[in-house]
Amino acid sequence: MKKIIFKLAEMLALLSIGLLFTLYILRSVYENYGIAFTGNVWVNWFGVAYIFFVLYTLIFGLFIFKGNNLFKQRLTSVIFWLLFIGSNYVVFIPFIKGENPF
Repeated sequence: MKKIIFKLAEMLALLSIGLLFTLYILRSVYENYGIAFTGNVWVNWFGVAYIFFVLYTLIFGLFIFKGNNLFKQRLTSVIFWLLFIGSNYVVFIPFIKGENPF
């Protein structure tokens, strides 16, 4: 039961941080580059939240909980890294295209 509560708290915290970062920081950055912050903004939110999730996993998995099996499994997962690449695409492609394609 503790693991489930920990994972839920982890997910909610990272989604909340991702939402705040998306609404208050990413919106300003996009608008400063002339990119309209419209459309399916939830896609950008997921991308930002997942990038934070990867950073969180890297910090905790490599430095704080080195022997933890959960973090080892995440860091060696192919899907984990493919989603990270997709999230970076979602967040940074508007700078290349000049618009938010989502």
